[in-house]
Amino acid sequence: MADISALKEQILFKELSDDELKVIADRITEEHYPMGKMIFMEGEQTRGIYLIKKGKVEISKTTPDGWKQTLAVFTDGHFFGELSVIEDKEEHGAIATAIETTDVFLLKKEDLQELEKSHPQIMYKIMKIIARVASRNVHTMNEKLIKLLISY
Repeated sequence: MADISALKEQILFKELSDDELKVIADRITEEHYPMGKMIFMEGEQTRGIYLIKKGKVEISKTTPDGWKQTLAVFTDGHFFGELSVIEDKEEHGAIATAIETTDVFLLKKEDLQELEKSHPQIMYKIMKIIARVASRNVHTMNEKLIKLLISY
């Protein structure tokens, strides 16, 4: 069982009550990755949503010509792997690598599906946070694109 106070530090769970966090804590597992260790590779089976307890994770893709392209870098409190879960993909579409020694919480895909049935209010709150973060990311990327186009 994960520590409730540590779960409160997670962006994904910031709208959950203590009672709701207890439901989540029973389903969370913790994993440790040394610096340089891949958490998952592109094409590997989707396991769930990862939440960074402590550390730093790089999300990247390999281009068709073999170059690594960094898509994002996440630190304490942030989450990743949610897109594969939301899109119901069997495999990850990117690579996640610990670029510092990293501890993560893992909320498995099966547990999310079970929560959807047994605790829809909790899932609603989680999905609302995922939507807000995705929306903020789209706005940030749009701003970067506009700056690139203007400077071109």
